Amino acid sequence: MRRRALQSLRAASRPMPTFRSRPAFIQHHDARGLVSAAEVQFGQPLHETHPHVIRPGELTPGISALEYHHRRAALARKLPQNSVAVLASADTKFRSGAVFYEFHQEPNFFYLTGFNEPESVAVIEKGSSEVEYTFHLFVRPKDEKAELWDGARSGVQAAQDVFNADEAGDINNISRILPDLIHDAKVYTDIGSGGRKSAFQRFVAGSDPKVDGLAKLLQSATVKPLRPLLNELRVAKSEAELNCMRTAGTISGAIFTEAMRNHYTKEKQLWADLAYGFKTQGLDNEAYVPVVAGGQNALSIHYVRNDDVLREGEMVLVDAGGEYGGYITDITRTWPVAGRFTAAQRDMYETILKVQKTCVSLCRENADMSLDKLHRVAESNLRSGLKDLGFDMSGDALDVLFPHHVGHYIGLDVHDAPGYPRTDRLEEDNCITIEPGVYVPDDERWPQHFRGLGIRIEDSVRIGKEAVEVLTSTAVKDVHEIEDLRR
Repeated sequence: MRRRALQSLRAASRPMPTFRSRPAFIQHHDARGLVSAAEVQFGQPLHETHPHVIRPGELTPGISALEYHHRRAALARKLPQNSVAVLASADTKFRSGAVFYEFHQEPNFFYLTGFNEPESVAVIEKGSSEVEYTFHLFVRPKDEKAELWDGARSGVQAAQDVFNADEAGDINNISRILPDLIHDAKVYTDIGSGGRKSAFQRFVAGSDPKVDGLAKLLQSATVKPLRPLLNELRVAKSEAELNCMRTAGTISGAIFTEAMRNHYTKEKQLWADLAYGFKTQGLDNEAYVPVVAGGQNALSIHYVRNDDVLREGEMVLVDAGGEYGGYITDITRTWPVAGRFTAAQRDMYETILKVQKTCVSLCRENADMSLDKLHRVAESNLRSGLKDLGFDMSGDALDVLFPHHVGHYIGLDVHDAPGYPRTDRLEEDNCITIEPGVYVPDDERWPQHFRGLGIRIEDSVRIGKEAVEVLTSTAVKDVHEIEDLRR
């Protein structure tokens, strides 16, 4: 086996492995010799095949093969000696019959491998050394008949030559190989949860009586959850990750500003323009199904039907964002359909905006904040501001009017590093959202001129040491800026 050193590139005391992040040549699956990588089809863009998407040295947009190695090395340092981490990819999900949804890779698997195909398993093996690990990658083999229908696969050889696996294999053989890898090892994995219906996921979960699924193979091992270790790695963003998020944030924000400039009569029309803008301006896709909520639809936090009309005199709340290289941005803006705020809309909006800006200003490492501390700041300031607007804030008033948390981590997931504690101190290069909102039910308990009004203002931010970086600053949010767009 070829071993990868765990030391940093800066450590001059050890030679570093050579990473061919884009090989000039690759062993073709049906050829005797080497052929140009540009002549071979792969299951995802490479620099040789898609230079307009992937820059030289990158494995995925914005992220180099070397960075993926460093991520695996960082995980290996967290693992005890004689242990393995086992991760399964996502699988193709079907809408009905042979009609499938767009594929989205399992984020932890993608974070460690950069491999963007289904039916794959990664194993990070750490032996008795503290500075070495072995990366195993099991993937679908090349298959001309399958690729005729479903598109190209990268194949086993590319798992080594492109994705830098030390050992690569056919996913169909993993039942035979994995037992030897996990024998007498401490196993870290999140495999075994969830009930999925595809053949691969039945195999992963072990729910098919005809095969020994991964979950069954792991039953005899000492298994611990892997997610907490990966969460610790994923909340601290590298400069390359931050650049992906800056790209997503800058473009997404500009698309929001352009949308606020236009007059729409239907939620679906506004949604379509956002999606079109994200893709045509250089992003890969929408980061999630957006909320485009006119009028009282904004009282539903995750309203995603987006099929109503937009009425003059009401506001529209839009929670959306684009994705670049797998990294997302999360923005919410609320603006008047007609382009001008009414007095009540302006009063409520400026109250929430003041709270949002206060919380954003505290997104610094030296402010000694956590997500929960920021939430308490938002609650205190909203309670005071709403009281000034004539709201009775006794009892459960704030829970009714502000029912969600003020923020969450972001990155490869919209809610990044799920399960990572909100009580942990925010550190430099953590990325979070700040999104206070007020949703006033049509109820006599509340002042009449605010009833049915839902407003949320959200930005994606990077925690700095002494200063805040707002990743989505190109989306305007001051009242005069929004109103000036229509003049």
